[in-house]
Amino acid sequence: MSEQQDLRRKWTRREFVGCSLAGAALGLAGFWAWRQWVPAGLSLRGIFRPGRAATFVARAPSYEMNLAGQILEGLAELGVSTREVRGKKILLKPNLVETREGAQHITTHPAVVRGAAEAFRHLGASQVVVGEGVGHLRDSLLVLEESGLAEVLWQERIPFIDLNFDEVFRLPNAGGFSRLSALTLPATLKRVDWVVSLAKMKTHHWAGVTLSMKNLFGLMPGSYYGWPKNVLHHAGIPEAILDINLSVRPHFAIVDGIVGMEGDGPIMGTPKPLGVLVMGRNLPAVDATGARLMGINPYRIRYLAAAAGRLGPIAEAHIEQRGEAVAPLRRDFLLLEEIPAHQGLRLS
Repeated sequence: MSEQQDLRRKWTRREFVGCSLAGAALGLAGFWAWRQWVPAGLSLRGIFRPGRAATFVARAPSYEMNLAGQILEGLAELGVSTREVRGKKILLKPNLVETREGAQHITTHPAVVRGAAEAFRHLGASQVVVGEGVGHLRDSLLVLEESGLAEVLWQERIPFIDLNFDEVFRLPNAGGFSRLSALTLPATLKRVDWVVSLAKMKTHHWAGVTLSMKNLFGLMPGSYYGWPKNVLHHAGIPEAILDINLSVRPHFAIVDGIVGMEGDGPIMGTPKPLGVLVMGRNLPAVDATGARLMGINPYRIRYLAAAAGRLGPIAEAHIEQRGEAVAPLRRDFLLLEEIPAHQGLRLS
């Protein structure tokens, strides 16, 4: 391909993604206009059961394999059927905190986003959109290009919604862990039926680990909470994680652990190949399983310990493990002694 043709191809991709930034929210606005937001204190979905939950671990040694098939297998094992998904509008929320070209361990890999979109479309979803409020950078198009996700969005014709600049609504804080009395959320959440956290498996400088629950920080609009969501950091990261999850009540999680990040995450760490996808309906159970795969004790992660019994189970005995067993796949992620949030996390 000539340089001129390549430039035209990139411009077409940028044009599509740029238009989707402006138009996706308008396109969604007409869907289900009558749908009322469920009050935060209620759960009509039966997702957050404090007793028991199931998670699914799939072997996925490469981003080149059929990830849609792996995700479909996990959805089936977890009881997600065509009947449940057909006609639904699905929001996929990847981790795009920041990018460096070629650094696949920082963000949710585009192949995982593509696989999830294909899986939910296969089950009859009426629309799949990708939404993220990028944590550090205000130029979402740059992040999409550098992460490689722009190419996938263009090829698959998946709309992208910049949640940093979406219309917003306020919701009472159902968690009450932080001092925030209410949360300001993107209006896209009112226009979709399912919220799916497409997280990256990483250690974290302040939270210990970042998995599906922490990934929901990216739902919060930077136009209100600042970069990198400073208001939430000042309110307390573990507390804000719990408040967001209790208020939003996401439906499903898929964690990209094919190549994770160890050390000084979520940005400055180094790649850690693990070769897994972790899935589930209950995010604390998913994250507890992910932590164990990383060689980390979930009870030493403040927000996971606090979630136990209120958002879902984290005890190994209360999580029904489907797919691959955890112990044979465990690979201890590097923890740095000089980082306070890493101290004492190692699973014995």
